[in-house]
Amino acid sequence: MDSLNITAILLGIVEGLTEFLPVSSTGHLVLATELFGYNPKAWEVFNVVIQLPAILAVVVLYRNTFTQVAIGVLRKDRESLHFVRNVLAAFIPSAVLGVLLKKKIDAMLETPVIVAVALIVGGFAIIAIEKFAREGKFEPVSALSLRKSFTIGLMQCLAMIPGVSRSGATIMGSLAMGENRRTAAEFSFFLAVPTMFGATAKQLWDNRHELTAQAGPVGWTQIAIGSVVSFVVALVVIRLFLDYVTKRGFIPFAVYRIIAGGLALVWLMKI
Repeated sequence: MDSLNITAILLGIVEGLTEFLPVSSTGHLVLATELFGYNPKAWEVFNVVIQLPAILAVVVLYRNTFTQVAIGVLRKDRESLHFVRNVLAAFIPSAVLGVLLKKKIDAMLETPVIVAVALIVGGFAIIAIEKFAREGKFEPVSALSLRKSFTIGLMQCLAMIPGVSRSGATIMGSLAMGENRRTAAEFSFFLAVPTMFGATAKQLWDNRHELTAQAGPVGWTQIAIGSVVSFVVALVVIRLFLDYVTKRGFIPFAVYRIIAGGLALVWLMKI
């Protein structure tokens, strides 16, 4: 198999596997750039596009929820309106800061050491929250207060630092405020839809000329391969992740972050 296609498969697996786990998909893609030794500029558009299939996995798995909410909004159902209100309230902070801090965020993406450090710090933060936070009873996303939803949205902004993890920031923020693990994870999934669609749409617009011209060695074949792999892997991960954390918590992911970050830091210091 062509080396470009193999890289597309590997990056698709990385994206689908890490997008919804509290380990940072962006951070892993940055480290993968260093590990695989490929040209990050050549794969920049590819890394953006394959996020969409991963997000689509959430829409597919929760299609009944999204359909019911859409119908409920049209009927002005209170629960559906609160669902939309809470997701939008959590989405707004990252949307605003993402635009204002774009240049600084892009600069951090070029510094793998930041990713390694963030993985380690985030791992210890997860352990601390798991140890001291008091988990509440399960409640639907629509039952969250507007203030709590907005606060979770502020926590999501920490994920602008590569290696922090969007899902990790929102889930741990929810747990710190006394939410149930399942509630926290599902809210993170739902919040990913507008957040990642917005971020991806902006990246696609910014790179529209490269997409149209299909310049460079990475073309639509690699994008198609990576997209399919990303979607399938994300579909499996979301199903397994929700059941796993409901029963066992997030400590294993914290341990992984600390080990991966430590190994990455040692390796980066040697190159």
